[in-house]
Amino acid sequence: MDPLLKLDDFTMHYRTKAGWVQAVDGVTLSLARGQALGLVGESGCGKTSIAMSVMKLLPYNSKVVRGRILFEGRDIYSMTDGEVRKMRWKGVAMIFQAAMNSLNPVYRVGNQIVEAIVTHEPETSEEEAWARVRSLFELVGIPKERMYHYPHEYSGGMKQRAVIAMALACNPKMIIADEPTTALDVIVQDKILREMDQIRRKINMSMIYISHDVSVIAEVSDVVAVMYAGKLVELGQADDVFKRPRHPYTYALMRAYPSILGEKHELATIPGEPPNLLDPPSGCRFHPRCDRASAECSKADPMWREICPGHYCTCHNPVEIGGTWVGQVRSGKAADGGDQLGTSSNS
Repeated sequence: MDPLLKLDDFTMHYRTKAGWVQAVDGVTLSLARGQALGLVGESGCGKTSIAMSVMKLLPYNSKVVRGRILFEGRDIYSMTDGEVRKMRWKGVAMIFQAAMNSLNPVYRVGNQIVEAIVTHEPETSEEEAWARVRSLFELVGIPKERMYHYPHEYSGGMKQRAVIAMALACNPKMIIADEPTTALDVIVQDKILREMDQIRRKINMSMIYISHDVSVIAEVSDVVAVMYAGKLVELGQADDVFKRPRHPYTYALMRAYPSILGEKHELATIPGEPPNLLDPPSGCRFHPRCDRASAECSKADPMWREICPGHYCTCHNPVEIGGTWVGQVRSGKAADGGDQLGTSSNS
């Protein structure tokens, strides 16, 4: 089946006083209908830039350098402004970071959602819009009488649910959720994430979850894409990526995050900091922080390779199952004190 959304070698930069920031560099991925894609990585790696690119909401100082974004087979950047406005909300809706703070404080919550519906669906009467809002509130677990309340009368979790209801108001085919549970406690986070996933499955809607929180992505995603410094470094089924990470950066993320399952181990930090995207390092952008880097890593940009069916990464020395890896010879105990790292020498 043709994917609902496809990014094809998409590259975009931001202009600053110091020069051009290479925010997204050569990202290629696709999203099937009804599928949940998790986009994970450190702050500043390009996750939100991809989301804003898909919505065609990039700021004035941005530039699409090359590549395409196709929604239902159509290039978003070849659409007219009118076509893009029709695509938003009905085709693609977005839950922005800190969305709970985006509600108009002097406007009743129900009225805000009704306004969105009648604006994007002029054929819908106000009475029909209110009926839809009642159904949406029931769907996201808000008592329908709260439609007539103001945002300050809602708790943080209720505001977040209201924003989710607003995103669902025009029955979009896809939702982009950018840090959808920011600033909520972990119990409310878990409840909202489960509700979002149930809604997605119930109406067979596609969704992109964006987060730096590995646990959030692991819980709600079918497919995981790992980004680092503007590049996509690993892509595969969620279970496979989290249980058998192949890129050293993904492996390091897993080691830096606590788990309540399995053997306990000391959390490992990733040394250094992400590179300056005004002048990114040559070769693999992760090599200055990678303890498995070889001489090749600083010279040649690694190509996509399919490590196993449906699991891809860009690395000269990908991690293998059990902590071993392929590439330059190195020996010694793995970070968890387990298997030795066994490799073959470079030719």
